[in-house]
Amino acid sequence: MCSKSVNLKGESDLKIKSATYKEAGVDVDAGNRAVELMKDHVRSTLRPGVLGTLGGFGGFFQLDMEKYREPVLVSGTDGVGTKLKVAFMMNKHDTIGIDAVAMCVNDILVHGAEPLFFLDYIALGKLVPEKVADIVKGVAQGCKMAGCALLGGETAEMPGMYEEDEYDIAGFAVGVVDKTKIIDGSSVRKDDTVIGIASSGIHSNGYSLARRVFFELGKLSPEDYVEEFGQTLGEEILKPTQIYAKTVKAIENINIHGMAHITGGGLIENLPRILPEGLEFKINKGSWDVPQVFNMIQKIGRVEDGEMYRTFNMGIGYVIIAPEEEADGILKATEQQGVKSWVIGRISEGKGGVVFC
Repeated sequence: MCSKSVNLKGESDLKIKSATYKEAGVDVDAGNRAVELMKDHVRSTLRPGVLGTLGGFGGFFQLDMEKYREPVLVSGTDGVGTKLKVAFMMNKHDTIGIDAVAMCVNDILVHGAEPLFFLDYIALGKLVPEKVADIVKGVAQGCKMAGCALLGGETAEMPGMYEEDEYDIAGFAVGVVDKTKIIDGSSVRKDDTVIGIASSGIHSNGYSLARRVFFELGKLSPEDYVEEFGQTLGEEILKPTQIYAKTVKAIENINIHGMAHITGGGLIENLPRILPEGLEFKINKGSWDVPQVFNMIQKIGRVEDGEMYRTFNMGIGYVIIAPEEEADGILKATEQQGVKSWVIGRISEGKGGVVFC
C-alpha cells in the first residue's frame, strides 16, 4: 500500500524568497570566524601526546606506554550551572571556561589521575565570534593550569533554544593513572587525618541559592562594591573555581588514602562517597577560614548551618585523607603551591557520614 503524498506549493505560488540557514538564525560564517579566533588559545595548551591539528572530526592523543605499567583511563564530565547567569549579567566571559575545566579535572584528580586532555561543548543562542573566543580563552587557561591539552570541542548555534545573549558550556576530561595507584577511598582507615584545601570562593555550585540571596533578598547588583570583599559583588562571585592539579602533583609520592572534590552537596554529601563501611568523618568547625562570601549569604538569607554545609563548599574545595604521619608533608606541599590548607578533622568509627564537632 502506498503512503499518502502531500503536494507543497512552489515558490512562485507562495511568493516568498529562498530561505537560508542564516535567516533561520545560524550563521556558518560567524562559526568559521570563531574557530579562527580560538586557534591560538587551543594551540597554547598543546602537550606531549597530542597528534593532529584543530578542525578534524576527532582529536588524537597518543598515550606514553613507557610511563605506565598498567594504564587506566579516568574520565569526568560536568558543566558550570547557573554561575553562567552572573557572567551574563556582567557581560564577562573570559573566566567561565576555567570553571568548566576545573569541575571536570578536579573530579578525576581525586583518583590520582594525571589530566591528559579536555573537550568542550558550547551552545549559544547567537554565535558572536568574539564572545566564543573569550569563552575558549578561559577554557585554554584552565587547561594550562591543569596541565592538559584542549584537544577539541563543539560550538553550536541554537536559535530558539537559548536567548541571543545566553549560552551553556560543558566539558569532558580524560586522565590516566596506573592501576596499582588508583585512589578510591578503600584505603581510608580509623584515625586517618583529614586535610582541607582552600577553595577560591563559591566555585561552581550553589549559585541558584547565592543569586536568590544576593540579587533578590539582598537587592544587590553585580556592580555594587562590597567592603567585606574588597571588590564588587560580581567580581567576588565570578571568581574561577580553583584547579588542584598542581597541588595533587606535589603530593604524588606521599601515602594518600583518599581524596574528595567538594562540589554540589558540600562537605556533607561529598565526603561520605569515599568512606569504607563502619567509618565516619569527624570535622572540626572553626579549624579553617570560612570566606566572607559564605558568611554574607548566611546572614542576608538567614540560611541555617545545615543548608549552608549541604549547598556550599564553605571554604574547603578539596579534601585529602592520609595517615597522621603524612599530614605535615601535605600541608607543606600545598603551602609551596600557594594554596592554604588545614587539618580539619579525623576518621573515626561510626555509621558513616559527617559529624561536625
